Amino acid sequence: MSGASSRSRLTADDWAQAALVAFAEGGLAAVAVEPLALRLGATKGSFYWHFANRDALVVAALQLWELRRTQAVIDRVGAREGPRARLETLLHTVIEQSAGDPLEAQILAAADHPLVADAARRVVGRRTTYLIDLFEQLGFDRRAAATRAVLLYAAYAGHDQLRTRLPDVLPMTEAGGTGEYLDALLDLVLAGVGRPSG
Repeated sequence: MSGASSRSRLTADDWAQAALVAFAEGGLAAVAVEPLALRLGATKGSFYWHFANRDALVVAALQLWELRRTQAVIDRVGAREGPRARLETLLHTVIEQSAGDPLEAQILAAADHPLVADAARRVVGRRTTYLIDLFEQLGFDRRAAATRAVLLYAAYAGHDQLRTRLPDVLPMTEAGGTGEYLDALLDLVLAGVGRPSG
């Protein structure tokens, strides 16, 4: 009984969260059972209580990333009234979340791995679909909305990669300049629609 209790004290989410931290620090290769067990003060038996193998842990970690960094953000943004306010909140939220956190950059860098590729495609698809919906609500037709959604997402992903890999090349994000930078980005993707009251 005490063995089972010891093995199950950590939850699957505890392991998945530790895997995400390791992923952020060292990429996919850093998601390894023994170092994670050491970090968590657990045994490999605890790991196998929750997961059949490392691949199952990677999948769980990526699902947790998707839940926290995509669905939870969409839910939070959805509480804002009006598509422009939602778009502004979304952009500010994701830029703030990624500050000093290399996880997204590490996940994209590992997107050639089949397990990571599936999750990355799903997340990028969900995020761009949400952006397309917002741009359509702002008055763009479907094609223009899709173009702007891809442009904005690519700007976010590029910004995140540069801030992670070469932070000194983004001086506009230093000393409170982020707001001005994000406003300029929004003005670019919203060109042609004016400034909707929503």
